[in-house]
Order: sequence, then C-alpha cells, then structure tokens
Amino acid sequence: MSKYAGELAMKEAGITPNDVSVVELHDCFSANEMCVIDALGLSAPGKAHELVRKGDITYGGKYVVNPSGGLISKGHPLGATGLAQCAELTWHLRGWANNRLVKGTKYCLQHNLGLGGAVVVTVYARADGKEAEPVSDAE
Repeated sequence: MSKYAGELAMKEAGITPNDVSVVELHDCFSANEMCVIDALGLSAPGKAHELVRKGDITYGGKYVVNPSGGLISKGHPLGATGLAQCAELTWHLRGWANNRLVKGTKYCLQHNLGLGGAVVVTVYARADGKEAEPVSDAE
C-alpha cells in the first residue's frame, strides 16, 4: 500500500524520490522505517539498510528523514501524527524549522498510515515554487 500510494503521489506531483529533500514517515517501530524507506523508493529495493549505513537519511546525506524525531520521539501520538508531520514539513518549506532546517528544500514527502490499512502519502512544495530559505529569528 505504501509503495502504491508513494508512486501515485509523486507521479501526480511530477517528481521522483530524487527530488525530495525532507521526509516525515510513519516510524511507529524502527523496523517500519526501513520498510517505508524501501516502499517509497528512497532506496533501491531491499537496500534501505545501506541508505542508513551510508548516513543518507540525515543531515548531509541524500535525504533528511524525520527531522522532527519521528513518532517514536513523540510517544506515537495516535490521531495527532499526521498533523505533526504536516507542521514539520510546512516549517521546512517556509524556512521556520530553525535548527532542523534543510536549506534549499523544494519538495517534502509525508507518509502516514493507520489501523485498518489506510495509507496517506503527500508531496509538499512551496506555492511560489522556490526553494526554502532560512528565516531569521528577528522575522
């Protein structure tokens, strides 16, 4: 389901996984993060562990995955998960993420799933099409 939803969302947005900079994904369990990295096409099939080992899911790597700390760091707040992910990605695109900001972000990807087999994948971009730039604390 995650693979299909990810492919469809990125196709509709006209992007590929290579266009994405920041990802908030449903990491209810650490093993699930590996499965979702693979399903979303962020790694070659079955190679999510290599992406992690190379440091390509953190700052300085290919993607920044769960800069908010992910669900595990929040205690997996049922019902609030999607809103927290949405806020984090919006803050990145607006330049408000401050100490977590990934400069030059043009596209963000959100993945969420719920009980009963619901999967949501959303691509975020700035309305003006520009890359994210940091906003100073004074602003």
